[in-house]
Amino acid sequence: MASQDSWVEYAKRMHRVLEYIDSHLDQPLELSALAEIAHFSAFHFHRLFSAWTGETLGEYLRRRRVEVAAMRLAAQPSLSVLNAALSVGFGSGEAFARAFKARFGASPTMWRREANDQRTRRNAQGGHFTPDRNPNQPNSNPDQEPSRTRVDHRASDSQSQEALMKVMLIDRDPIRVAYLRHLGPYGQPLSAFWQEVVFPWLVTNDLLGRPRYGISYDDPSITAADKCRYDACVEVPANFVANGGAMMTTIPGGKYAASRFRGNALEIGKAWSALLRDWLPASGLQLDARPCFEYYPPDAECDAGAFSCDIVIPVAPL
Repeated sequence: MASQDSWVEYAKRMHRVLEYIDSHLDQPLELSALAEIAHFSAFHFHRLFSAWTGETLGEYLRRRRVEVAAMRLAAQPSLSVLNAALSVGFGSGEAFARAFKARFGASPTMWRREANDQRTRRNAQGGHFTPDRNPNQPNSNPDQEPSRTRVDHRASDSQSQEALMKVMLIDRDPIRVAYLRHLGPYGQPLSAFWQEVVFPWLVTNDLLGRPRYGISYDDPSITAADKCRYDACVEVPANFVANGGAMMTTIPGGKYAASRFRGNALEIGKAWSALLRDWLPASGLQLDARPCFEYYPPDAECDAGAFSCDIVIPVAPL
């Protein structure tokens, strides 16, 4: 029992650090400051971080920065390479270009040109754009058990470019959730994760019937499949105490774009691509550091392998 408690405490501290990194990629991230967030000594933190993630702190920060920048370059055609670099913490375009080429085998400009060419071809064919930089990875997010209760959110007036995809701009309040994390490929493995791990945990903790969320932190067409992170979340009461390996966090409030989806675990990847790669560039908006997620409202359907949810992305003015 003591060993399990120790593991949970280590996990909480490391999750806190990773969450902080994701929301502060545009700022200097010093080892000593991150060690303080984790409540470990700086001397031990670097070794513990490497053991936990399989990457040194420097490798992890460099990878997260170039991958987030790649997603922004694909989704925001008007974003300059330099501004993309600065938005994830690089001090110069040259340093960014070197790191980007080391990761993707192409310069940021060439990578985005390829992404734009693919989007143009697919749109002309009535399809959706999906980058081919990691062609062996599944480009999908999973189905999960539908929720039974409502989270209030307000839709603003739809604009012309939103009409085709039925995208709404909404304001959401911050939501406190408990979550279980999956590390690995998206798609069918996440369906199994919800069914075999999350659902029994929900039953044990009397959390059935509450709003649920699936947070995908990584783009599976950009990030290696074995490093993709996903949190299966459930809204919890204020006095809830996490157990069974679960962690606690808050899904930030603010302005989001949301689109209703109905289909299966393979088809939802196309819906994510349509929202991020087709709708967003024409919207006059951009992503910020908050995570994208799936929201399962009270009327979500789940039958014969099909399910419904809202796919939701954080947006801010350009």
